[in-house]
Amino acid sequence: MAAGAKVQTAIGLMSGTSCDGVDAAILRTDGERIESFGAALTVPYPKDLRDRLRRLLDGEGDAALVARDVTLAHADAVRKLLDEARLSVDVIDVVGFHGHTVSHRPTEGLTRQIGDAALLAETIGIDVVADFRSRDVAAGGQGAPLVPVFHAALVEDMDAPLAVLNVGGVANVTWIGRFADGKRPLLAFDTGPGNALIDDWAERWTGQPADVDGALAAAGTVDDVRLSALLSHPFFAALPPKSLDRNDFAAHAASIVEGMSAEDGAATLTAFSARAAAAALGHFPEPPVRWLVCGGGRHNPTLMEALRRSVNAPVEPVEAVGWNGDALEAQAFAYLAVRSRRGLTLTFPETTGARRPVTGGALHRYAG
Repeated sequence: MAAGAKVQTAIGLMSGTSCDGVDAAILRTDGERIESFGAALTVPYPKDLRDRLRRLLDGEGDAALVARDVTLAHADAVRKLLDEARLSVDVIDVVGFHGHTVSHRPTEGLTRQIGDAALLAETIGIDVVADFRSRDVAAGGQGAPLVPVFHAALVEDMDAPLAVLNVGGVANVTWIGRFADGKRPLLAFDTGPGNALIDDWAERWTGQPADVDGALAAAGTVDDVRLSALLSHPFFAALPPKSLDRNDFAAHAASIVEGMSAEDGAATLTAFSARAAAAALGHFPEPPVRWLVCGGGRHNPTLMEALRRSVNAPVEPVEAVGWNGDALEAQAFAYLAVRSRRGLTLTFPETTGARRPVTGGALHRYAG
């Protein structure tokens, strides 16, 4: 741990682009080194709230009401996490609250996460750090991805270069190089769609919110012509840093896969997410010796096999190195909350394109 820096017990909260629920995790850290991991859990959103949140992403519904209910769902996740860990609020120093992204247009200098941090602090009785993205966007950055500095702390003793690929609704990658001048070089950016297109397709055809175990895609055949058309999106020609909104590929993909069978469409969209991730290789200074995958996509064996074929390197879920892939992003926001309280850098030109290394986050103190 950094000399003189206090180790804090933090809770991180994450509601990802898949809109499935709240991840919550406990972490002890000084904001630089990680001392230990604590309990973690996922609390699914009630179907009504998930549906309203998805409609809000399409510009429909009462944003203030959804934001309140999303906040209260996060408060419920904190209570359940503390109950599971048998801890009281008094031992938690801070909560990192990402909120839920409803609009992300960094080229226009805009990013919006809903969630009422003041309400959360008052409801749970703990200080809350929120608003992690806007400072970076104000400094010319993409505001995403935010977790590379946490990834770098996790891989301190591992062989490099390696890639940490997070496959949520959108997929993002952190490339971590060999130590140089006492630190590891980083490069990070969104790679393209992750689960979002697959999830939407599966829900349309099966009524399930995801392609469970990749079964729908496994039963289909990839249409290589349509796959090439999907990969023609201008996003892939852009240099990093670059980031996406959940629905940035929706119209492009819908026009290409329309008319396909349920199985072949799922197979083609799954191959698309894998090939999109593999396109990141063209931007890395060196090819990774291994890929570690977190996020919900690692539970999809069809997608994981497609990734292995596409990157021609070992691809493993992060559990292979002892991490909890379901908790990783929540843990990251616990880590970022502690860094924010210490005034440490959260993002860098190499991870978001900001003009300089940037601090961030806004502290909401519990007034009780």
